[in-house]
Amino acid sequence: MSLSERIDKDYIAAYKAKETTKVAVLRHLKTAIKNRMVDEMRDALSDDVVLELIAKQVKQRKDAFDQYSKAGRDDLAQVEAAEMVELEQYLPKQLTDDELSAAIDAVIAQTGASGMKDMGKVMGAVLAAHKGQVDGKQASDMVKAKLSA
Repeated sequence: MSLSERIDKDYIAAYKAKETTKVAVLRHLKTAIKNRMVDEMRDALSDDVVLELIAKQVKQRKDAFDQYSKAGRDDLAQVEAAEMVELEQYLPKQLTDDELSAAIDAVIAQTGASGMKDMGKVMGAVLAAHKGQVDGKQASDMVKAKLSA
């Protein structure tokens, strides 16, 4: 079963169970998938593209959560956090800090990266090897620290 099919099935189940948060989150996700299909003139999307869309939505929720928290709007921050939890169920298990550090070290050794000029090469390899498992900002900060040391 493809990821899109799983999302459709979960949406129907959540709708029947009257899980309003999950229904809203999956409705937005289904819309994003449909829009991408229209943009690319395709009948279906690969799981990698769907994962990319999910990761983008998680990042949007995380950014909104941070903004609401800073503004003291805990009520809205909690809504974003609940939506983030629903979306993260569709992402692969995230790498721990140690696993991410080891992956970055391996790519640096493999590519022979020696300074900040090689950051794009390292980031590209790490993100490609661990699709959906890495927070780009966290990886970027770690790569910067390792390449500038």
